Amino acid sequence: MMVRSGNPVLRPGTLIFAVLSLLLGAGGTGWPQSAPPALGLQEQGPQTAPPPSTSAPSSPPAREENPGLINEMGKLFDKLPSILPPIKSPSETMNDLSRLATPSAMVSGRMACPASSNGAPDCKQAADQLCQSKGYKEGKSLNADSAEKCSAKVLIPGRQRKPDDCRTDTFVTSALCQN
Repeated sequence: MMVRSGNPVLRPGTLIFAVLSLLLGAGGTGWPQSAPPALGLQEQGPQTAPPPSTSAPSSPPAREENPGLINEMGKLFDKLPSILPPIKSPSETMNDLSRLATPSAMVSGRMACPASSNGAPDCKQAADQLCQSKGYKEGKSLNADSAEKCSAKVLIPGRQRKPDDCRTDTFVTSALCQN
């Protein structure tokens, strides 16, 4: 299609196709890179023909490696299997987990966490006490629960609640115990 000025009109789809064709070239290879032309100086030497070969025709020269982005990404993907750890089957994973969990046991109960020196609950000590009550040496807290404990003064009708009327108690409810 031509406009009155005589210039062709390019549709957006045609323009994209033309740009992609130029970028990809025939066969998807890049443009060959050559040395830049000399500025007005050219060497002229004796022009000699190559000697005739008596052997079988040689194979084409090896193609130079193009250090483009796609090529570098391909190298990265080639190295990936050596970087990543091997993938284990589900049975191997279960065997690993069972070996880790064999010398320990999960126990349930309710043991209060005492306040530490900074006022925060010390649930490690409570987990140890819970495990020791079940015959184990030490433990690690898996699950904890908190409850607010208030004095009977809170129940008096019309009385304003004060900050020291209630406190929050924390309890270990399950622990992972070891011998």
